Amino acid sequence: MKTTDYIATTIDRLPKGYVFTYADFTTEVNKKEAVIKALNRMVVSGKIAKLAKGKYYKPENTPFGNLEPNQFQVVKDLLEDDGKTIGYLTGFSIYNQLGLTTQLSNTIQIAKNEIRPMLKRDRYTIKFIKQKNTITKENVPLLQILDSIRYIKKIPDTTIASACMRLTAILKTLNEKDANSLVRLSQKYPPATRALLGALLEESGIIQFQELLQKNLNPITKYKLSGVSSVLKTAEKWNLL
Repeated sequence: MKTTDYIATTIDRLPKGYVFTYADFTTEVNKKEAVIKALNRMVVSGKIAKLAKGKYYKPENTPFGNLEPNQFQVVKDLLEDDGKTIGYLTGFSIYNQLGLTTQLSNTIQIAKNEIRPMLKRDRYTIKFIKQKNTITKENVPLLQILDSIRYIKKIPDTTIASACMRLTAILKTLNEKDANSLVRLSQKYPPATRALLGALLEESGIIQFQELLQKNLNPITKYKLSGVSSVLKTAEKWNLL
């Protein structure tokens, strides 16, 4: 089968919005140039679209134009390495997903153990946030919750009070194992995050972790979060103002 036919057949089998590179088609160095040329011809013909240098995707056609890949597809090479999770979507990228805001952003934020400089892909600006905990596929949802608590002041198009109410609802869905993991992971977050987590857990009816969360908090330090006392009954106990 000719290289062009092989690539066309393979792309036909891919789901819409799937991001790929020439490496998905060959590992042979002598065929690399032919694959790249074939992919670029398909871009010109409109069969596929180019996301960034060396990155392509199969667009989904709608009456309103072509749909772009979802944010995970845009940055999946930065989130996984040989099947291992090395980063995860956070910040602006998951506030909407968690129901904390209705606003969408052209900024994709990624948490990693080792951060790197900001970069651009298509219309997206990709920024990195340092995560001190070891990142695993299993703990990503919990780290996303903790990141949302940490950066609650930066969630767009909402109030701290509204965000706290939504976070309380999310915490109520956690089983005991996940709640325990959440508290353990929070130990590597700033004191203000742990204080707010304590108040949110107490509001959610999860009270067995109060002592653990409070023992490393400075009793005279106050954390300013406008409106938090209107929705969290124990805000003052956690020095939240």
